[in-house]
Amino acid sequence: MKRKQLENLLSNVEAFPRPKLLLEQYVTSAEIAASALYTVDVTFDEVKGKTIADLGCGTGMLMLGACAQGADYVVGFDIDFEALEVCRQNFENFASFRNADLVQYDVLHLADAPRDRLCKAFDVVVMNPPFGTKKNVGTDMEFLKAGINLAKQSVFSMHKTSTREHIVKKAADWKISMEVLAELRFDLPSTYKHHKRESVDIAVDFVRFSNLGDRLFGH
Repeated sequence: MKRKQLENLLSNVEAFPRPKLLLEQYVTSAEIAASALYTVDVTFDEVKGKTIADLGCGTGMLMLGACAQGADYVVGFDIDFEALEVCRQNFENFASFRNADLVQYDVLHLADAPRDRLCKAFDVVVMNPPFGTKKNVGTDMEFLKAGINLAKQSVFSMHKTSTREHIVKKAADWKISMEVLAELRFDLPSTYKHHKRESVDIAVDFVRFSNLGDRLFGH
């Protein structure tokens, strides 16, 4: 599927009905999701025929995109039951995509105490984790640890550009490879009551982590 076709498809994905501030729930835009998944597929050949996990899947934007691009099997993990219900409905609206499952689970547990059967159970992890701001400082790195625990080949993830130096250092400490594939602009709408502006423009890196080897956290 061409990038524009994928974007048009994903533009029909329903968003969070009541976004939760504590969980930093923002929908990845159809444009960004399509561009990211197209890159993963065309540049790295890591979608078609692959088993993929989406950590913090929300309403399923990245999951649905991975299915549309020919993933063999996709599993979405999220702690929020309400978001998973919307995700389930989104999959029902795209009746041709049946190669996916949803799991209600705290992704942070996958970082510090992953179940053995989940370790290295997926070829690839694709995710847009919470940025780890304000009350949730460090959450993005915990999601990254979880992704590394689950993936055999690569983790594709989105992180605030302002944290790049820190992430580069962590990747070096963990002896894994890191490549910034794109610098994106997230135009986050005024979702919560405390937001004073209609939208906020945030610089975000789309990053590939590879050469994961047998690296596991929490073991």
